[in-house]
Amino acid sequence: RADGHDFAAQAVAAGATAVLASRPCGAPALIVPDVTAALGLLARAVVDRLPSLEIAGITGSAGKTTTKDLAAGLIEALGPTVAPRASWNNEIGHPLTVLRATAATRYLVLELSARGPGHIAQLCQIAPPRLGVVLCVGHAHEGEFGSIEGVAEAKGELPAALPANGIALLNADDWRVRNMAARTQARVVTFGESAGADVRAGQVRLDERGRPGFQLAMDGALAFVQMRLYGRHNVHNALAAAGLAGQLGMPVAEIAERLSAAEPRSRWRMEVTDRADGVAVLNDAYNANPESVRAALDTLAVLARGRRA
Repeated sequence: RADGHDFAAQAVAAGATAVLASRPCGAPALIVPDVTAALGLLARAVVDRLPSLEIAGITGSAGKTTTKDLAAGLIEALGPTVAPRASWNNEIGHPLTVLRATAATRYLVLELSARGPGHIAQLCQIAPPRLGVVLCVGHAHEGEFGSIEGVAEAKGELPAALPANGIALLNADDWRVRNMAARTQARVVTFGESAGADVRAGQVRLDERGRPGFQLAMDGALAFVQMRLYGRHNVHNALAAAGLAGQLGMPVAEIAERLSAAEPRSRWRMEVTDRADGVAVLNDAYNANPESVRAALDTLAVLARGRRA
């Protein structure tokens, strides 16, 4: 809708030292053939200068931002952490997030999106993850990929990009995700409600507000989690975040305590507002696909139990 070159002088007046541009723009500029590609190269240069940086990538057809927020909230207790603002997860937001990392940063928790084949692989080249999470394969962007199988192929680019010393955290309850184990050389850790999952939720229940509680089982330890987020679907998001934090060394009891205290960090995702007149407003308006709409309606049904809806 706009040409960034038109705002170059304004950016410099606001404190920018220079801008990336594809032509002269009346401000100090680095002129490059492709601004987006150059942004990615700058981000990769930063990563290459930070060899001790632990990078985790999260993808899936739904739940990426919530899982990223939960994971960052856990991992920042282990050390200085950088994570995307809101849903900065594409070829622009991804490198901008990486460029916030400094020599003090210990962990980089990234959200990876795709609108076509090869997009996730490209983001992994900008900031190569050692840990990767795949949440689910659904119908989001199915039009761009041609089929749900195409969606699965694209999401599988994340585990395929992991190194041999990496860790692939895969949803045991989604067979398309589970099958991605064949695409990675990394060690596979599964999460879900399935009996054989390495990070498992048992005794899942919803309170009267639709907030899930569950028994977290991981590494031979048990701890109860009572979430403040709304919707049963957030159990899988919490398990993925728990798996990441556990692989980085956080004890199960601390993970459960922090998950139970976690508040929403990104707007318009299952926000519940109680008005003074007794009306509850559920705002899940950020984005939608069939799976996320179903989850929102399921949560609404619990919230409205015994009330008008």
